[in-house]
Amino acid sequence: MTNTSVSSTARVLGAGLRALLALTLVCGVIYPLAVTGVARTLFRDRADGSETKDASGQVVGSSLIGQRYDLPPEKGEESPAPDLRWFQPRPSHGLGTNSVNTRYALILSGATNRSGDNEELIGWVRDAKAAVVKDNSTATYEVRPSAVPPDAVTSSGSGLDPHISPAYAALQVHRVAERNGLGVRQVERLVEDHTTGRLLGFMGEPRVNVLELNTALRDVIRG
Repeated sequence: MTNTSVSSTARVLGAGLRALLALTLVCGVIYPLAVTGVARTLFRDRADGSETKDASGQVVGSSLIGQRYDLPPEKGEESPAPDLRWFQPRPSHGLGTNSVNTRYALILSGATNRSGDNEELIGWVRDAKAAVVKDNSTATYEVRPSAVPPDAVTSSGSGLDPHISPAYAALQVHRVAERNGLGVRQVERLVEDHTTGRLLGFMGEPRVNVLELNTALRDVIRG
């Protein structure tokens, strides 16, 4: 009786071990390799992290993750000032930073979780709108408060949206042109070239990828 019990237990353990090894091989090795192979064959750009490169081939970021364009923070400054030579992304309230990534802390990505009538959120929007009007008005171009689009003063659900609306990009054109000594029409063409329309002509909204636009702008500046 005892020998039968030990033999039965050994068979069960052996079957379990074989199943573990087989599933580990299939699910942990074969399946990931197959999925990765298909992804890199059919969607190579996305499978490799959607890297964005400049004219020299240097990777400058991912087209799927937003990033800020700020000046080096001054001593004692709570938050760095935006570098107005570049197109600016949407606000990113609610996100923190860390010693590795001082621009966006991906672990803390998310919305502000504040309701539309929250006084702090209303204050953020009011201050952001005033800053947008001030920063983007030039000697020859005045931004009207009514022309400021919603995405210029509100963050996205993740806080990491890499896109802005064509309206917000157009609002920044005169400031970017003036700061970089470029013609307004030249910068407008850059925006037009990096504007993506609705998916299949009806899904989503037209959008501009800020990283790709600024990468093209830097290539133009460098000549």
